[in-house]
Amino acid sequence: MSASSLRTWEEAVSWLVSQPDQQALVLDCYYDSPLEVAVERYWKSKEWSAIRQIFPANRGAVLDIGAGRGISSYALARDGWDVTALEPDPSAEVGAGAIRRLASSQNLSITVIQEFGERIQCPSASFDLVFARQALHHAKDLQMLCAEAARLLRPGGMFVAVRDHVISKRKDLPRFFDTHPLHKLYGGENAFLLYEYMNAMRGAGFEIERAIRPLENAVNLAPLDEVSLRAELVERISHYPCGALVSRVLNASDPIYAGFLQLLMVFDSRPGRLYSFVCRKPSV
Repeated sequence: MSASSLRTWEEAVSWLVSQPDQQALVLDCYYDSPLEVAVERYWKSKEWSAIRQIFPANRGAVLDIGAGRGISSYALARDGWDVTALEPDPSAEVGAGAIRRLASSQNLSITVIQEFGERIQCPSASFDLVFARQALHHAKDLQMLCAEAARLLRPGGMFVAVRDHVISKRKDLPRFFDTHPLHKLYGGENAFLLYEYMNAMRGAGFEIERAIRPLENAVNLAPLDEVSLRAELVERISHYPCGALVSRVLNASDPIYAGFLQLLMVFDSRPGRLYSFVCRKPSV
């Protein structure tokens, strides 16, 4: 099957998995098989460890929006949450079918709802946490999705959306599409301006506690982490004129590297860079 003939998400992922030169990306995206091994690796990842630190200490009912093949639903269930997974794609490989199979094989209590995030058939104030990993940028109506998340949260509940694509200006969108490894296969990617995410959250009534920047920690850096990011930046800079000296300084001095990283984040305008958001529904 050629890339140009692909139409569905399942077909796109299957094509990617079949490419010998894309196996590192397959592993980084947790598309590898068996699914049970992939989800266990995600649960033990530095990304999930960083996300876990954001969540409230008291574990209750959580809604996982855009759950995909279930990697975050699995991690939430392993951590003791009462999980409801929302995934519109019925696929047995990358969608709701995969989550049901995973829950059965691992004896986990995960309720699966096959719907889009803009309209969710659950009673209001049903959840203590609403979580969305790489889901908001797929929204057909971002404001409606955020409003649904707010409706479903109990007062004082938390909304955490991680790893969403951001662009600086609308004309950057085609460049993001060109560099995304799967958009050309199924055409389903998107990105919003930073203020569009934040306005949608505030419009839904959320208080935004934190917007995590692209290079800030492992939530957005994965599959890199703080250590491997530093090594990669130092290595790249070494190839520029006078780069060897600059690299040695950045590698040797933590304060100078920290300042350099802060400066880099100020000027970071890569189309599709990742942001994460931590929001709270007011208690009253």
